[in-house]
Amino acid sequence: MLLTIDNLKVQYGKQTALRIDSPLVFSEGERIGVIGSNGAGKSTLVKSILGLTDYTGSIRTSLKPEEMAAHMQFNEYVSTMPVKYIMEAMVDTKIKKNQKLQELIAFFDFEQCLSKKYTALSGGQKQRFTIIMVMLQNAALTFYDEVTSGLDFETRQRLMEKLGEWYENKDNTLFIVSHYYEELEQLADKLLILEQGKVVAFGKKEELFREFCGNAIFILDNKKENEMLTKGFSRIKAPAHLLALSCRNQEEEKKLIALLVEHNVNFKRSSSDIEIMSINAKEQFYKSKKGGQQS
Repeated sequence: MLLTIDNLKVQYGKQTALRIDSPLVFSEGERIGVIGSNGAGKSTLVKSILGLTDYTGSIRTSLKPEEMAAHMQFNEYVSTMPVKYIMEAMVDTKIKKNQKLQELIAFFDFEQCLSKKYTALSGGQKQRFTIIMVMLQNAALTFYDEVTSGLDFETRQRLMEKLGEWYENKDNTLFIVSHYYEELEQLADKLLILEQGKVVAFGKKEELFREFCGNAIFILDNKKENEMLTKGFSRIKAPAHLLALSCRNQEEEKKLIALLVEHNVNFKRSSSDIEIMSINAKEQFYKSKKGGQQS
């Protein structure tokens, strides 16, 4: 057990920003993806664990504060001097004397940026700079809060690949807050879904998928003819432009595939789609909430 959260409540005035009633337990080496709408409580959770906001309840950990590191959504640094000197001031040593820092600079292809001022860096370069400084701490528990926010798709992809490669076979525990589902597909092995400051679901990706989507889903374009063709199969929630059909076993899958192939319908099969899984988890959350209000 690395971290346990129980009966946590964060109040901003009269508004409850986060409430966790049942215990959440996080273990060493886990990669936890945190999903939620704006205002769901994601950043509030990170700040609570780091001790940056007041809360009631219990956060128990075997870690010391210096064994945690965080890449927050907004980071600013001195803009009047080259990045090299900012780095050296933060670690209180020369780059040439810090082998770990040299390794990270090379790993992220950051050598050519060292002479630039922070304000002259591109969005991706700024993120790489901050990630290097966070990784240098080699913390047992590291938080990445919207690490690729505002970056174009290709830059996001390259950055995520680098993160995944760096942490491969390492026992650091990661909290990855992101609204990009493909990033969580790539990096996370467990998911924490938050909505309106409450826990919707927490568990391994594949277990949550089976719970809310079934054994597999088939994703088609949302066309009237596709809707009519597949009306005999179980439909679950999906983005408006798509149809998502849930199959609970291989027999159902075989029937659906045969039907779609016969009618020349393009489709995608998935057993791990985080976006559709989270949509259906939140759908169930709101249904239970509505039912609780009515009773």
